[in-house]
Amino acid sequence: MTTVRRRSVRPWAALGLLAALLAGCGIRPTQVPTDFGPAPSRVPCALSGEISTQTSGGVPVQVFLLCSAQLVTVDRSVGIPAGTAEAARRVLVAQGLLDELAETPSAAERQAGYATDVRGGMTVSGPEPRDPEDTLRLSTPPDDLTRFALAQIVCTFAESAAAQDDGSVILGGPETSQLKRYECTGEVRSAPGTQSPPSTSVER
Repeated sequence: MTTVRRRSVRPWAALGLLAALLAGCGIRPTQVPTDFGPAPSRVPCALSGEISTQTSGGVPVQVFLLCSAQLVTVDRSVGIPAGTAEAARRVLVAQGLLDELAETPSAAERQAGYATDVRGGMTVSGPEPRDPEDTLRLSTPPDDLTRFALAQIVCTFAESAAAQDDGSVILGGPETSQLKRYECTGEVRSAPGTQSPPSTSVER
């Protein structure tokens, strides 16, 4: 008796045959699907080396903007007249920083995810009588600012020539409102939406 052996067709051979047939018909075989959406145009919070930040003469400074729910520094500049006395210079620097924080980020910065929560129209002045000499008073009381805006202002001032070199700044509202010394900590920079700048009351 003759034994008939059935030859099994292995899956990989069948796939190869199908691919050959498709190629013969002018149809390219489809690869494993890899469509995970379009690739991001730019890494968040990273500005290309070909893109310059908003600087145009004046004294180079840095301000803290919001990006990916964190505080990130960008380069700016403020105009200070030559020969300005130190006390007046501090206030001019602070006002310049405040104005830069309120400016809408450039198109390139917005595309990279930068934003600001500081609103325009705010002004800053120096100490009132009996205030510590390094006091900065805002036209809007700090307690009335959003958590993000306060963090931006505190960290920008504290890391600038507008404040002392200890990473803190004394802020108050108009005239004789209460003063507080605010600190810019790593926790605030990492999570300004949940971590308020630590503060302590300052006696006048």
